Amino acid sequence: MSKITEEVEMLALPIVNELSLELVDIEFLKEGRDWFLRVYIDTQEGNIDILQCAQVSERLSEELDRTDPIPQNYFLEVSSPGAERPLKKEQDYEKAVGQYIYVKTYEPVKDMKEFEGHLLVNEPDAIELQIRIKTRTLTVRIDKQKIAVARYAIDFSA
Repeated sequence: MSKITEEVEMLALPIVNELSLELVDIEFLKEGRDWFLRVYIDTQEGNIDILQCAQVSERLSEELDRTDPIPQNYFLEVSSPGAERPLKKEQDYEKAVGQYIYVKTYEPVKDMKEFEGHLLVNEPDAIELQIRIKTRTLTVRIDKQKIAVARYAIDFSA
């Protein structure tokens, strides 16, 4: 996490907590000539609406104007994480057990770096995925230190 996203998280957490929402992720990215501060929020039930996003956006914008932690101009976007929500925290992995997910690793695991399958087990240091390769079903254990990206995925084979 960058210094800017850490500072924004400190400003955003009290707002989302007060509204009984969940802070899923924060990104600060340059796209073309423009900078974007993206804040992803959700409810425990996973049904965030546009009014809740607007409420967080308005309050967070006021806090960002007051504290001014970002030197350059940027666009603030507050939205749902969508169907392919990232798995970042331990509780995200716990909620995803039994669900279909996508994992990309920093280095190969069983000669592969990308996996899609059902999350069978979540442990503090590793996960186990059930994946399909052609007609075979395999269980793969992946150390969490090797995970670059983990998110929910849509299972088109179902």
